[in-house]
Amino acid sequence: MSKFGLKVEEGKEGKNGEPSIGPVYRNPIAKNGFPSADPDLSTAWQLFRSAVEKYPGNRMLGWRDFKDGKWGSYNWKTYKEAYEETLQTGSALRAHGIEPGARIGIYGANCPQWIVAMEACSAHSLICVPLYDTLGSGAVDFIIEHAEIDIVFVQDKKVKELLNEECTHAKRLKLIVCFTSLQQEEKDKAVSMDIKPYSWNEFLNMGKENPSEPSPPQPLDICTIMYTSGTSGEPKGVILTHENMTASVTGVDHFMEEFEDKMTVDDVYISFLPLAHILDRMIEEFFFHRGASVGYFHGNINEIQEDMMELKPTFLAGVPRVYEKVHEGVLKALEELNPFRRHMFHVLYNLKLKWMNLGYKQKYASRLADLLAFRKVKNRLGGRIRLIVSGGAPLSSEVEEFLRVTSCGFVLQGYGLTETCGLATIGHPDEMCMLGTVGPPFVFTEVRLEEVPEMGYDPLADPPRGEICVRGRTTFAGYYKNPELTKEAIKDGWFHTGDIGEMMPNGVVKVIDRKKNVIKLSQGEYVALEYLEKVYGIAPIVEDIWVYGDSFKSMLVAVVAPHEGNTKKWADKNGHKGSITELCSLQDLNQYVLLELKSAAERNKLRGFENIKGVILEPQPFEFDKELVTATMKKRRERLLKRYKVEIDDLYKRLNAAAKR
Repeated sequence: MSKFGLKVEEGKEGKNGEPSIGPVYRNPIAKNGFPSADPDLSTAWQLFRSAVEKYPGNRMLGWRDFKDGKWGSYNWKTYKEAYEETLQTGSALRAHGIEPGARIGIYGANCPQWIVAMEACSAHSLICVPLYDTLGSGAVDFIIEHAEIDIVFVQDKKVKELLNEECTHAKRLKLIVCFTSLQQEEKDKAVSMDIKPYSWNEFLNMGKENPSEPSPPQPLDICTIMYTSGTSGEPKGVILTHENMTASVTGVDHFMEEFEDKMTVDDVYISFLPLAHILDRMIEEFFFHRGASVGYFHGNINEIQEDMMELKPTFLAGVPRVYEKVHEGVLKALEELNPFRRHMFHVLYNLKLKWMNLGYKQKYASRLADLLAFRKVKNRLGGRIRLIVSGGAPLSSEVEEFLRVTSCGFVLQGYGLTETCGLATIGHPDEMCMLGTVGPPFVFTEVRLEEVPEMGYDPLADPPRGEICVRGRTTFAGYYKNPELTKEAIKDGWFHTGDIGEMMPNGVVKVIDRKKNVIKLSQGEYVALEYLEKVYGIAPIVEDIWVYGDSFKSMLVAVVAPHEGNTKKWADKNGHKGSITELCSLQDLNQYVLLELKSAAERNKLRGFENIKGVILEPQPFEFDKELVTATMKKRRERLLKRYKVEIDDLYKRLNAAAKR
């Protein structure tokens, strides 16, 4: 058996109430220690400067303009052009008295201006702070105040939200710079708040007229504070240094040296995951480092395929929900084929899968199958895809296998968090034994498992299971202004991820659970289940509620025990009679409960993915069954799932069928 992760330290059994810890694993590249860092590539600014020197005329940033009622072909900025704009942007910031260490907000969809503003921060030792409104309605306001941001680069569509009365801390801003241009009323509103407004070109011109030499950062300086979901509403500011960034980028260099297929300057990445998230940020940093091209989607995720047909990317990264849609789309197209062609697709699928399982690389496993059947799947992705990476949440084995067989490209999963600056583990292309796993430790990362006794996970048992703990050069410096949370997350140098993993015999990690009752949906968004149960439990129709979701689903469902008195009132008002058990079988009551939950969600300004999409009605509150709750009335979630699994699976089938109609 090939070993993809190597044991470098034995585990230890827990004593005196301390949890047991599993062996420490490293990537084989780092068997005898992490590779040496390159002193000439020790900051994000050095990475960019080096790329500009090597690839000045290469296409760097691509975008589409909307003209004559349609989206045009891709326009491109070269590395040299982007570098010149970066210098001008940095000079304009310094002309406004902005000193190294200041926090600079960037708020908007992915675009070339986002990257120029980011690189300008690196050039002058400024700290880039992405603003991302899907963290919650008040998140932007919270981050501006918490990070003490004075300047925001902002997309034109977000200006009104930034200057909205509800964004009370926008008053502290000194200036805003729009990615394009501002409406007159927006300029007037900004001026009335003592904020100086600039269009993009106005700001660049100011930089041209007031040139300033860069003030490069040091490796341990803060590069970015990236806010991520908190369990109780407030986002957490993850501090990432320049060393974290460069270790993540150069680690991929070391990793890719192991493989026959190499990245080239002709590779193209389509960027649609938010730059405010670590996955997209680090992919773009790596592409820039290698002199390759990044093209941005035009803003409508439902039209992403049109962008892909125009851009013809070679690299695609997404969360599981993206790939689930690709899978669903191909299956739907198959249903429309005549029986013979549909049968031939499955024959060719099984033929190629057989050869891949025998160890053949996907591109050699069945060229006949690729030619006759699977090139059409590849064409749906633009026709040039070479590598597909899934991150953000576990990808189901079914969808991963399907993509490995039909996409005509390499498919792999990675695992990481904002706190690990992206990758903590990464899968290998063409290794079918890694199906359903997230691969071995990353080059600059050590991984071990820690016992979680209350959930029955033991890293010294067979199979070894426990909380995934990570340390290394990519591990974050701490949570901004939150030493208590930092101390809770990092113990003895190990970052405790909250994810439960299983260490496979070949040194590969499989993510199987969450330690806390915080789950990640298939689109990569975190959901705090207990918090939602509190919100929804306030609804008058609810006596008790258990919210359920998992990483392979994109929506939440719930088991609701209706409040008996209020249910009887509803029944009398709507002409229904019967016991609470009989009433719970009514579709009318089911729909009413859903409407009440929706109202509770709207009142509490929950995000779209926190809405309950379907319910199962249970006549009896959970407290009457001691198997389902603890002595302190906490829900035993694993037992609730076991009790309602059949109904939940059936509910998801019905919801998925309704979504396809």
